[in-house]
Amino acid sequence: MDYQSALASLFLPEGRNDPYPAYDVLRAHAPVFMADGRWWITSHALTNRVLRDPAMRIADANDYDQFWPEWRQNRGVASIVLSMLQTNPPDHSRVRRAAAATFTPRRVAAMRDVIAKLAEELITALPPRADFVEAFAYPLPIGVICALLGVPDTDRPWFRRRVADLTVVLEPISTEREMQRADVAGRELEDYFVGLIAERRRSPQEDLTSALADGDSPLTGEELLANLVLLLVAGFETTTNLLGTGLKILLDRPEHAARLRADPGLAPAYVEEILRYDSPVQMATRFAGAPVEFDGVRFAPGDSVSMLLGAANRDPDRYPDPGRFDPDRTNVQPVSFGGGAHYCLGAPLARLETQVALPMLVTMLPGLAQDGPAIRRDRLVLRGYSALPVTIG
Repeated sequence: MDYQSALASLFLPEGRNDPYPAYDVLRAHAPVFMADGRWWITSHALTNRVLRDPAMRIADANDYDQFWPEWRQNRGVASIVLSMLQTNPPDHSRVRRAAAATFTPRRVAAMRDVIAKLAEELITALPPRADFVEAFAYPLPIGVICALLGVPDTDRPWFRRRVADLTVVLEPISTEREMQRADVAGRELEDYFVGLIAERRRSPQEDLTSALADGDSPLTGEELLANLVLLLVAGFETTTNLLGTGLKILLDRPEHAARLRADPGLAPAYVEEILRYDSPVQMATRFAGAPVEFDGVRFAPGDSVSMLLGAANRDPDRYPDPGRFDPDRTNVQPVSFGGGAHYCLGAPLARLETQVALPMLVTMLPGLAQDGPAIRRDRLVLRGYSALPVTIG
């Protein structure tokens, strides 16, 4: 397979199902190369540098105005583009500071008991045969982020379909029907949070929505709404993928499940290796805001640069024998949550949920086993399972 065929395969269902052979070809071709009108980066070192370089920017609202003037009419797209995910300094810095002031490490750490309690309830409620994604990997992070945002328990099931429909706007390929569903989902989520914001302003609680909706907040009303939608979406979408992938890896390697069962303290190392081995986010894109050079390659202003995070995480120059799952690796630093100013704000929460949940699953359900073929979501950017049938043994 030549590198053009390898790149093209990523835009086909079979290539997305297992992109790693294509990544190997692309990485062997070059750490950075131009194809299809954009730059592609495959190495760990260069990905790290580009993610952190302030000359590299995100496509923001002004950029969308140039190539898609009607983008605000699709409220799924608008909810993402108007959030800090698609904002550049100085607005990004202002919004990020406001969100970080409420989404603090202390607040995240305080969620450990909530996570453990919810995980225990979900494990106890598992039937003899279940779809792990449906019965655990979705409801756990939904419950956690909704608890942080102050969403009532009874409303949580309502969010799943809306968020699944909205996340298609993060993909480089989507159908018109998918984009229509994203618009509907965006409108429904905005309507929900308008109501929740009004309620919290009348009667503040100890939750993120109350903190962000405070009268002293530097966020505009549009920014507040978009970033609450973002926190909800980011708060469980990648974690759901991480949980499903993590369990599948353990089910395929019972010796590792036994090891984690015997020593739950190994969970942080296991989670980092899961993030490296099969990242829940496979690609990130930046644009050169000014002339910038990396390893002799010069990016001109406006150049599009796509970083294949999954390829970077399996770069043999960074990780020996990268296709082997090995939680004993040292100095594991996956680029799965990005880097620099746009490093994922929710990364500590995703890590904590997975560190708590995986040892509980293999300990409380020592006979847990796969019960049929796992089904991958057909996505290029957000990688995970749509179904993982299991039997609890």
